[in-house]
Amino acid sequence: MAPGGHGPLQQNGAGVLSTEQRRRRGRKALVGGAVLLALVSGGVGGGIGTYLERNGGIGTVELPQAGKEPAGRDADSVAGIAGRALPSVVTLHVSGSGEQGTGTGFVLDTRGHILTNNHVVRAAGSAGEITVTFNGGETAEAELVGRDSGYDLAVVKVKGVSGLTPLPLGNSDNVQVGDPVVAIGAPFDLAGTVTSGIISAKQRPITAGGEKGDGSDVSYVDALQTDAPINPGNSGGPLLDAEARVIGINSAIRSAGGGAEPDGGQAGSIGLGFAIPINQGKRVAEELINTGKATHPVIGITLDMDYTGDGARVAAEGSEGGPPVTLGGPGAKAGIKAGDVITEVDGQRVHSGEELIVKTRARRPGDRLELTVERAGKERTVSLVLGSSGGS
Repeated sequence: MAPGGHGPLQQNGAGVLSTEQRRRRGRKALVGGAVLLALVSGGVGGGIGTYLERNGGIGTVELPQAGKEPAGRDADSVAGIAGRALPSVVTLHVSGSGEQGTGTGFVLDTRGHILTNNHVVRAAGSAGEITVTFNGGETAEAELVGRDSGYDLAVVKVKGVSGLTPLPLGNSDNVQVGDPVVAIGAPFDLAGTVTSGIISAKQRPITAGGEKGDGSDVSYVDALQTDAPINPGNSGGPLLDAEARVIGINSAIRSAGGGAEPDGGQAGSIGLGFAIPINQGKRVAEELINTGKATHPVIGITLDMDYTGDGARVAAEGSEGGPPVTLGGPGAKAGIKAGDVITEVDGQRVHSGEELIVKTRARRPGDRLELTVERAGKERTVSLVLGSSGGS
């Protein structure tokens, strides 16, 4: 090296870093600092989150909520209808003959008469027990006043109860398809259950009941159909119109597996419920209260229930070998004979013997009917006045 000159810098293994080395170390330090910052931030954030969770946050959290409102509802709303009707709807617990069940009923008058279904009280027989529970929780013993299997209706009377409020009765002839309705009952023993829907159809001919398939205890109903959910325990409960008036008695449902059955069975609602029109229920209830039994309007003929053609055919012979057309009865006076096929009632088509019975039962003894009768391929119209027979 020349004296006094500056030679090139020499790296002797330590102490002095080149420019590139310094840059690399700076980048490592920066990355390390970023990682350290992230970890510290995560730790601080976690600590703050834990603190907020344990100590209710910074200040008190209060969620928005609607204020208190008046309890009243419009009289024609579902809530308004239910509020007026519930005090007059009862739950019946019935036991006897090794059976027990639950159903619904409603107050008819201040004397303690309650209307329900025959199949609700059937288990009580003549020596069973019937207990009535009111909407407020009070209970009372009840006695059977009368029942009729053909109409599937029964009246019981509570003992030692005063201050009862009867449910007002409507007029089922005024009901139109699409009218809103409310049903109240005790499905699966859940008393005071309210459901709503519409009238889906009118004059649905249904048969329900019957024990052991022998045809006994069969009810024939020209029913109101509703989509208001009805389930086991709703039997006997009211179907109400928009004025909270009874227009029907809930009695049967169409189950997914078969025909119409009293809702005391175990099938559930599929939106096909049936109610006995209150006009029919009123007449039967009055007769049960006044006489202990109900009368049935009759034509005075025996039908061939095995006939598979269209219409209702008069049998070749009557029950127990008697005449198929009762001598001196309404049918005989109108000229109806064995083998005749009845195809219409008051201009409405009937397709079976069951439908003819349903259409007849929807009338009162003494009502006049016009029947279209087919004989030897020719049709004619006959007019008759319905007779009367005692119920069961």
